[in-house]
Amino acid sequence: MAAKVLHFLSLTFFLIHFSTAFTPQDNYLINCGSSINTLAVENRYFTGDSSEDGSSYLSKGKSVSLTNPIPSSNSSVLYSTARVFTSGSSYKFNIKNVGFHLVRLHFSPFSSRDFDLKKASFVVSANENSLLSNFSAQFTMLKEFIFMVNKEELEILFMPTQDSSFAYVNAIEVFSAPKDFIIDEGITLISPNGIQDFKQNISSKILETVHRINVGGSKLTPFNDTLWRNWIPDDDFLFLKSAAKIATTIHPPNYQQGGATREIAPDNVYMTAQQMNIDKLTSNFMFNITWDFPVRSEDSLHFVRLHFCDIVSIALQTLFFNVYINGIIAFKDLDLSMLAFHELASPIFVDFLVQSSVNTNVVRISVGPSDSNSFRKNAILNGVEIMKIVNPLGSEKRAKTKNIWILVGSFGGGSFVLILAIISTLFVLKCRRRKPEPTRVESTGWTPVRVYGGSSHGKLLEGAVHCYGIKIPFADIQLATNNFDKSLIIGSGGFGIVYKGIFQENFRVAIKRRVPGNKQGLPEFQTEITILSRIRHHHLVSLVGYCEEQSEMILVYEYMEKGPLRNHLYGPGLPPLSWKRRLEICIGAARGLHYLHTGSSQGIIHRDIKSTNILLDANYVAKVADFGLSKSGPCLDETHVSTDVKGSFGYLDPEYFLRRQLTDKSDVYSFGIVLFEVLCARPAVDSLLDREQVHLGEWAMEWQKKGMVEQIVDPYIRGQIKPSSLKKFGDTAEKCLADYGVDRPTMGDVLWNLEHALRLQESEIQIESQAETDVNSVNRASPRFIPTIHSSSAGVEGDIDNSSSEITSQVFSQLITNEGR
Repeated sequence: MAAKVLHFLSLTFFLIHFSTAFTPQDNYLINCGSSINTLAVENRYFTGDSSEDGSSYLSKGKSVSLTNPIPSSNSSVLYSTARVFTSGSSYKFNIKNVGFHLVRLHFSPFSSRDFDLKKASFVVSANENSLLSNFSAQFTMLKEFIFMVNKEELEILFMPTQDSSFAYVNAIEVFSAPKDFIIDEGITLISPNGIQDFKQNISSKILETVHRINVGGSKLTPFNDTLWRNWIPDDDFLFLKSAAKIATTIHPPNYQQGGATREIAPDNVYMTAQQMNIDKLTSNFMFNITWDFPVRSEDSLHFVRLHFCDIVSIALQTLFFNVYINGIIAFKDLDLSMLAFHELASPIFVDFLVQSSVNTNVVRISVGPSDSNSFRKNAILNGVEIMKIVNPLGSEKRAKTKNIWILVGSFGGGSFVLILAIISTLFVLKCRRRKPEPTRVESTGWTPVRVYGGSSHGKLLEGAVHCYGIKIPFADIQLATNNFDKSLIIGSGGFGIVYKGIFQENFRVAIKRRVPGNKQGLPEFQTEITILSRIRHHHLVSLVGYCEEQSEMILVYEYMEKGPLRNHLYGPGLPPLSWKRRLEICIGAARGLHYLHTGSSQGIIHRDIKSTNILLDANYVAKVADFGLSKSGPCLDETHVSTDVKGSFGYLDPEYFLRRQLTDKSDVYSFGIVLFEVLCARPAVDSLLDREQVHLGEWAMEWQKKGMVEQIVDPYIRGQIKPSSLKKFGDTAEKCLADYGVDRPTMGDVLWNLEHALRLQESEIQIESQAETDVNSVNRASPRFIPTIHSSSAGVEGDIDNSSSEITSQVFSQLITNEGR
């Protein structure tokens, strides 16, 4: 009902859109050099700076008004006059709404008797921060900037350079941006070395618009945009036009609170798109749609905003695709329906910061089909905005202090050298007393990674050697795999191929070997080593050893006899699990996750909990595996970790999707999906089912909230479950899937309730309802599950299970199954 109400409201809002356009609190429109107020084409009034109303904006400096002696009938009325500055001069504007503002400067060089504006060369700054340096225009240009104005006055200064005696401007626009127009948190940095979290705030940067593209659509003018922007078609930027096919709709976008708005991009951007030209698609040939957007080679850092609106699907969660920027996968298995509040045709946008290689003169954006979706191969894109990062705020102030530091350095240099010599001597003496460190293995060209102050793969591997003490010769791995016999392949993943191997004394292992030259999965591989170097636990994966020889990178794990949980729930050829065994498996996985969240000061967030990442040993003991996407939890004074969205569709926390704020409650949500997966014995997402059943979480929650969850239980176990056990299990899963993280239980709470469900199942007499503790009110774990931290060279050990005789064989899900992330 709520969704229908929102849909109705959005349609109503669309009908009255043109009468309720955005009205900025700060809104200054100046027709420079004019003595009259002018109505521009987009029905906005520009105040003449020579008029009685506009003269108050002009501040210091000498300037004159200039009129174009030969105005063009095709150009804007704003370009018939100009303000010419013969010395440093400025406009000052009072700011009512501190925050992001848009500043547009119009330049149209014409010639008069006294001035040839094409010969002007000048600098423009805003509140002492450079916007344009040595600027000169040979044709009509509009320069747009977006930046934070953090005080109650904005001064825009025009300063002629030494090569020119004057500067000029034809028109100025200054207006406040809508709320949440630029969001500081959660922006992903795409660099030549891969994906990173952007540690700074965009609010400290100045953005200059380079491209604004209506993908698949026509040109949009300021009259069609609530922020009076120009959007141009994408035809000239398509790398291969035959790979793309235009998609359009006549229906207005389905705007949702928290997603894109008409101020982010106009309706027409979201009503058109380019999609894969499926006519060119064959089973043996896959392709991407690619756009090349030219940029200046000296500008290495750009803010990229991509706009999406699924106008091509007929059902939710049937479109999954990958997004690439400069050849690096920026978003894998993108599910627009998940980001768009489980609604079709609901606009969303995703922001990236892109750092290009030196002398790169294009930003390349591609979309292509996901390997994870065999149901339907397609990919779409609706709009692109690219803005370069201008000099950081305060750069001019730093330049002013440069000479002061040089002066201080000349006096203090001698003392500094003396101190440095003393420190170096002490350091050498200290190193001589150290024990010899393990020999560093030969480099294979890993991307540098920082771990606890380290800055290379060599230090990271040395840390792993210190913890595990096992470096396996390549010859031994060749022997264990019969020289990588193809018949021993048991799986594959983003990093490479997985083989079953046998060492001496019939010790079985899983061997994960990187495909030479393959960089996909390398950051995850490095994260895996980092995590496994810090933790040891009976219900978490453990590493046997590694090999780095002859340009090989190989990880070795103990072999998992029974494989992933998923195969035992609805995989072919395996007998169904009993209800009691399913409960025991869930309890084991919950123990591992609880330790992961609480076993260190910050804790670790897994970020990819799913049934393929819960593995079973020969005794059906559950182990949580695959830590390639894991992140350290927030510090004590923080509530979340701001990061890019990673995980697997069907299991992703919607709050994390929307806000990009990661907490351990995101793992709790994913685990809730696994609980329903265990109960119902069906996938988290099944695109072949009816629309209301595609997403397991939504479908199961409907039955759970109606108190009829027994209707969707796996028929094999329906007669085995005691009602009290089922109720406790269903209530626990429901709490895990709460919309907001603060309403979800901790993994300790989940663990306690699953143990309770098992006791209810095993008891001959039903425990009274008042003895049941609600999952949301319990804030403890059973003493049996509280981790005891031991200090040892083997890392951190969680002493959770007293049965030390059980074999702790653990391994990635990718080591057993072909189903990767």
